Amino acid sequence: MRIFDGFAGSSAAIVLAVGLVGPALALEEHASTATASVASEHVFDSETPAEAFRLGYTAYQQGDKTAAFEALQFAAGKGHPIAQWKLGRMYAAGDGIDKDEKKAFELFSEVANAYADENPRAPSAPFVADAFVALGSYYRDGIPNSDVKPDYPRARQMFTYAASYFGDPDAQLNLARMYYDGEGGDRDTRQAVRWAKLAADKGNVAAQAMLGNLLFQGDGVQRQPVIGLMFLTVAGERAETGDAGQWIRDMQEIAFSLASETERRTATALASEWLAKNVAVADTASAEPVPPAAAASAAPAGARNASSVAP
Repeated sequence: MRIFDGFAGSSAAIVLAVGLVGPALALEEHASTATASVASEHVFDSETPAEAFRLGYTAYQQGDKTAAFEALQFAAGKGHPIAQWKLGRMYAAGDGIDKDEKKAFELFSEVANAYADENPRAPSAPFVADAFVALGSYYRDGIPNSDVKPDYPRARQMFTYAASYFGDPDAQLNLARMYYDGEGGDRDTRQAVRWAKLAADKGNVAAQAMLGNLLFQGDGVQRQPVIGLMFLTVAGERAETGDAGQWIRDMQEIAFSLASETERRTATALASEWLAKNVAVADTASAEPVPPAAAASAAPAGARNASSVAP
């Protein structure tokens, strides 16, 4: 069965059904050959996939990305999900190896295909969720010179699954944007606010900016200028320096200039309160998942061979 074949109807049906799809999330049309052969496999004959992953991740942290690639490729070829995820990340960014988004797509597909029903509280869950987010981005934008073309409905499905089942804030933000823009389905600003709020509460800076602007402007929802300006102020305080975060600071400054003095004072006080209460959330919200010892040493409890969900 192919991924989400049974949910070709409305977005509401997708959201209701997403928690039930579990092992049916196969990705056969893009079945990966990315980890099928490993040129340096003989080097790791005496290592288990978990041991090879630890060697590779340690080498990566130490800056030896050639050794990291060889060890991670071996572990990924043996089905180690976090090795597959990390290798996908390296291919996607051209991090120590030649950039190859199609290979990254295939690796993320392997993770999503085999571990879609992993326990959302398991140590490996953030990596599975991140793989779904990456797939959603590839389906939304497509991959040049490949058979992966822009497919908004499929992208929305990927984000919906990661947002609903795993509660991933990046997926929630992307889903909010798709609802707002009407990509992959009907435009729904209320759903956009709902998903942006879930991500914003977890500390996602871009979601805080989006939510704040929607509430301040009253764009498709009831206007809440104080709460909107509060989220914009929090986002402005936490935005990246330089050009990357300038759009957030510009948005906050415009809203601040339009607000009344009372609204400014109240929003500023609420923003200070939020920042004081959410230091830990603010510090970790945008960080890449880091493999804990438990995740590095063992595959997920719900792990299955990808072939177990193939027709």
